Amino acid sequence: MQAGQEGGLARRSREFAVPIVTFAASFVAFSVGFGDWRFGLGFVLLILVHELGHVFEARRQGLRVTLPTFIPGFGAYVRHELNLSPWRNALISLAGPLAGGLGAAAVWAVGSARDSHLLVELAYFGFLLNAANLVPVGFLDGGAAWHSISETWRRPRIRYEGGVPVEASAPERNRAAQLVILYVVLAVVLVGCVLATRHSRAF
Repeated sequence: MQAGQEGGLARRSREFAVPIVTFAASFVAFSVGFGDWRFGLGFVLLILVHELGHVFEARRQGLRVTLPTFIPGFGAYVRHELNLSPWRNALISLAGPLAGGLGAAAVWAVGSARDSHLLVELAYFGFLLNAANLVPVGFLDGGAAWHSISETWRRPRIRYEGGVPVEASAPERNRAAQLVILYVVLAVVLVGCVLATRHSRAF
């Protein structure tokens, strides 16, 4: 095997090893924190679903994106190409809470059908996690989305040819309004689900 191939294989091994090791560490941390390994595993899986929402949207846009890296006891993150248009950044930011909310909804549906207090409780924390991520502050998905929305509202649209800017148009305020609607609808639905599962929790 040539040196270049060996280096590429080692790099790919690291790309898979980091998510696996950090996932396992997060599983242990949340299992200890919640006092139940089943709940800890479910919660880390919901975080994974949230992060895969970012991954799938970035890849849908044709971007290179890393697999999720977990921060034990806190959350996770992915890295993708920078210097994107605000519109594309906003879609990637909002894809996480959307996917995470859908994951929590699936857990809620199964928990309700099976009368599983554990799953309903897990769904509540899943909805809470994704709703909290939409708070328009700093490094949270909501903060990134609102930054992109403001940029879309005020920044001129620039058309590039061969990486060179050739034309500037008026700011894309229609797109900014669409992002606001998407953000608000997603936030309202997630908060509504938090309240609904909160009242049906058993412990």
